[in-house]
Amino acid sequence: MSLNKVFKLNTGAAIPAIGLGTWQSKPEEVYNAVKTAINSGYRHIDTAYAYGNEDAVGRGIKDGLKEAGLKREDVFVTTKLWSTFHRPADVQKGIDESLASLGLEYLDLYLMHWPVALTPGKGSLFPRHEDGTRDLDAEINGDFTITYGAMEKLLESGKTKAIGVSNFSTHNLDVLLKSAKVIPAVNQVELHPYLPQTKLLEYCNAKGIHLTAYSPLGSTDSPLQKESVLIEIAEKNNKSVAQTLISWAVQRGTSVLPKSVTPSRIEANFQDYKLSDEDFAKINEISSKHSQRLVSPDWGVTVFHDDQ
Repeated sequence: MSLNKVFKLNTGAAIPAIGLGTWQSKPEEVYNAVKTAINSGYRHIDTAYAYGNEDAVGRGIKDGLKEAGLKREDVFVTTKLWSTFHRPADVQKGIDESLASLGLEYLDLYLMHWPVALTPGKGSLFPRHEDGTRDLDAEINGDFTITYGAMEKLLESGKTKAIGVSNFSTHNLDVLLKSAKVIPAVNQVELHPYLPQTKLLEYCNAKGIHLTAYSPLGSTDSPLQKESVLIEIAEKNNKSVAQTLISWAVQRGTSVLPKSVTPSRIEANFQDYKLSDEDFAKINEISSKHSQRLVSPDWGVTVFHDDQ
């Protein structure tokens, strides 16, 4: 049985502790994955413009809700503004394209995917110069506060109920909060026992920003699945390593986005459990012996200041 825990955002809304992650999920697979998740009890679905699967995710939400006898307001939906939409005039375009693809009238949460602006109009999600370096948008010149200011205006339109950020370090959050009129509801980041983000978690808790964990199982071919401490704790509790990782993340006060397109794993990932204080402490200690960030694109600018 799932613990069915939710966390309260600074907007007053509740975000379900466990959501379905859809990064790297192919459109033909993610449709069924979303339907399976909703029918398994998930009420939190996460996607992004850059994943290239919003259309299939949207169809999965629509059909999943219908099959489960639920309404739109029963599921928490998040998507993200891509880096080629960072200019203020493009922010509205970004959310409109996502809503159209998803087939939704509003989002529960809209995140700035990365604190990096890429030059639009190049026909690529990841435009580069001829020398191979990232084509960073000179018009924004690295100032993500301009983009966030445009996102704040989206709240007035009713197209999203909350806004937030993703992949923001404490340094970049400090910069953002100096001018932000609306404190981000969420910061979505890579988070697992090899990268517990303790400093960032404490910072966000102090600022009223909820932290959501992506790649909580360690991303593709993760060494976490072979971590002896996790295997020992999972076997002792008659649970899987994945269930143990998800439970640890929830117990730390973070919502968590395990990704899968396999029905049995989607169902199993929703079965979190209460870790003993001893087991919880053992997992917390894993990073003292092995620390590793698994998702680190070469943006050409520093993004993960907390790693420095």
